[in-house]
Amino acid sequence: MGRCTAVRGVFIVAKVAISRASYSFDALYSYSVPEELAQKVKSGVRVLVPFGRGNRKAVGFVARTYTEAEYNDKLKPVISVVDGESLVTEEMMRIIMWLKENTFCTYYDAYKSVVPTGFSYTFSQHYSLVNTYIDEDTLNEDEKNVVDFLRCAKSQREIDSFLDVHNDARKKKTVDSLVDKGYVEISDALKRKVGDENVSMVRLSDEYVSGEIQTTLTPKQTLVVKLLEEGGCASVKEVCYMTNCTSSILKRLADKKVIVQYKYEVMRDAIGELGERQDPDDIILNDEQSAAYEGIMGLIKAEKPAGALLYGVTGSGKTSVFIKLIRSVMDMGKTAVMLVPEISLTPQMLGKFKSLFGDKIAVMHSSLSLGQRTDEFKRVMRGEARIVIGTRSAIFAPVTNVGIIIMDEEGEPSYKSDSTPRYHARDVAIQRCGYNNCVLLMASATPSLESFYYAQKGRYHLFELKNRYSKSPLPAVEIVDMQEEAAEGNDSLLSRVMCDKLTEVLAKKEQAILLLNRRGYTTYITCMDCRQPVACPNCNIPLTYHKKNDRYMCHYCGYTMDNIEHCPQCGSQRLKSSGVGTQRVEDELERLFPQARLLRMDADTTSSRYSYEENFKAFEKGEYDIMLGTQMIAKGLNFPNVTMVGVISLDKALFTGDFRSYERTFSLLTQVAGRSGRGDKPGVAYIQTFVPDHYVLNLAAEQNYDEFYKEEIALRKSLTYPPFCDICVIGFSAPLESKVIGASRWVTQLIKEYISQHKVNFPLRALGPAPCTFEMINNRYRYRLILKTRNTANFREMIKHVLGEFYKNKDYQTVRIYADINGDIGL
Repeated sequence: MGRCTAVRGVFIVAKVAISRASYSFDALYSYSVPEELAQKVKSGVRVLVPFGRGNRKAVGFVARTYTEAEYNDKLKPVISVVDGESLVTEEMMRIIMWLKENTFCTYYDAYKSVVPTGFSYTFSQHYSLVNTYIDEDTLNEDEKNVVDFLRCAKSQREIDSFLDVHNDARKKKTVDSLVDKGYVEISDALKRKVGDENVSMVRLSDEYVSGEIQTTLTPKQTLVVKLLEEGGCASVKEVCYMTNCTSSILKRLADKKVIVQYKYEVMRDAIGELGERQDPDDIILNDEQSAAYEGIMGLIKAEKPAGALLYGVTGSGKTSVFIKLIRSVMDMGKTAVMLVPEISLTPQMLGKFKSLFGDKIAVMHSSLSLGQRTDEFKRVMRGEARIVIGTRSAIFAPVTNVGIIIMDEEGEPSYKSDSTPRYHARDVAIQRCGYNNCVLLMASATPSLESFYYAQKGRYHLFELKNRYSKSPLPAVEIVDMQEEAAEGNDSLLSRVMCDKLTEVLAKKEQAILLLNRRGYTTYITCMDCRQPVACPNCNIPLTYHKKNDRYMCHYCGYTMDNIEHCPQCGSQRLKSSGVGTQRVEDELERLFPQARLLRMDADTTSSRYSYEENFKAFEKGEYDIMLGTQMIAKGLNFPNVTMVGVISLDKALFTGDFRSYERTFSLLTQVAGRSGRGDKPGVAYIQTFVPDHYVLNLAAEQNYDEFYKEEIALRKSLTYPPFCDICVIGFSAPLESKVIGASRWVTQLIKEYISQHKVNFPLRALGPAPCTFEMINNRYRYRLILKTRNTANFREMIKHVLGEFYKNKDYQTVRIYADINGDIGL
């Protein structure tokens, strides 16, 4: 490797973030840039560098480069460049730095959020004997043993495993000596997780076309040449099919330099067939929609960062406003990002946008294959797609010159990541709006309390759609008291009124949606003798019985076990099943309505890549009468023939221990009720409950968000919860409970000392440390410390200090720690 390059008397230095760095030593490390790499090393490009005392090779990305007047020979040089071009725009580099600062992740964790997994590389080193004479008299005993092993090894994997020298100083010394003597060579191998999809193509060579090459052709070769003369180029597969020849004939033509073979990159399709095109101009907005559209367009044309909340009842036509806005933004030469909270919402939204905007759309969500996600990313990078539709991660799409970012159902918790980096899509969107001088449009019939509060205070612009687009009334909602049903002798999972309505709906050839937010058959099994539930051995949480595969499953760690007849604790046969899951409701519906065609939608039935799209299309076409599912069917879907919605049970959702439980329950009930009566037929909804007097259920039945907001915001203020503060959860987990308790107490004391020493000026209230709601998951005990504060730079500096000091403490090496601002505190 050459010396650091000098340009007009200065030397180039690269600041590199290392992929293997843990939080305790995560930093931007300085490396000199050799002269031969000077043009290739730039911001965002991944490089191979030596790292650590052993100079083990590692992949990292260049955060920035700068020049020095004097060459620093203490800097290690960059070994090689991994990427031909940067996968990170200037804007996304700023987002990476923002994630590092605000979510307490490493630089490379942030990088992996921005760049799809398919672009990841794995690095390995291979050892081999050099094919030269080896003078064994010059070797010591250790060196002879290594040479003998290399001669006898059966595979490269066996060699690489034996010569892994990173934790063996003696072996490293031996191998280095053999390398210095020229008997062993080391080669580096970088392999991308997902390669490009290429097609082998052929065309006539320039020499043959110009007449420089004169050669005799066989009849089959002549057919190939004539085909290429007519078409210009074709794939190898097409040529072989059209001329009935083999690839060997093409090889001989290539040897004669008559044709040239080359690779052509093709994109793995993620959006499917485009179908019949429609014109966005054909969409007619009513007066309310037009007022909202004009107001939001005014913000867009101002070309300043702005936030807007579109608050509209279910069925008010928010999507039509989105389409008009995106069309106008594209006419201005800008791009758009459209976020939906659930993968289940993507097929319907994508289908609508495909018919309107064609192949200008890219889709990004986790149900795509790695190859599809990689290719969609490339299409966006190249500017081939100007509209991005997807779930949370689509906020990192590398679109440039963004005109609008839309967050549909913005109050959904799925917009918040619960793994590193723990970001909220809304916060990232705000950063992108600041960079692009564009508008963030949040929309929902049930906005988050925080967003509606900020809209009321003027931080966001508020636009309202108070009526349904078709002027059809909101569905009538009835609360059904299941205690009365039980007292009257009804032990069914469905109330009498719901059964009667289902019978009426089926008779009219209409459709119904039933919601139950628990999958499986029964939610727990209890022994009647020892009173112990059949629990997961890893999590100590009751297992859920799944009838379809006759197994017990843990929905937290994935543990499964066969069906049992005896209690694992005491051996008793007196096992009682309790609780209700979607599989059990499905059985009940089949018993009560044997002629009905049932579609069950939950995590067990939607595991395949295209299951959402296929099932929703089938339901929309009328191939099913009743759709039963979990919350994936509750929001954003539009089925005009649905005239009845039933909520089997949501009582437990009210009492999850999270301060957001009322908000989420209200939103879910309001949204699922809004799936009814969206066409020209009136709709009705039923909410079954054992707490019929609860104010949240009654306000949801009235579709009265404004009154719910008043009640909830007053409660939040009196108890000091967001939006009147920020909440930071510091979580701990370890295999030993004593370790997790000790770690949580040590961190609490460290925070107290930091506050005392630095005389901090931000308000802080601590709750805990205490066990999490689920104290153990996957054989790890879990504790948490909850901090109520304001998310300021000084507070984040304290948390970074605490995390850094914790990772240095060798007493708690088995303890995992994380810090999450405004995340879920219910589990």
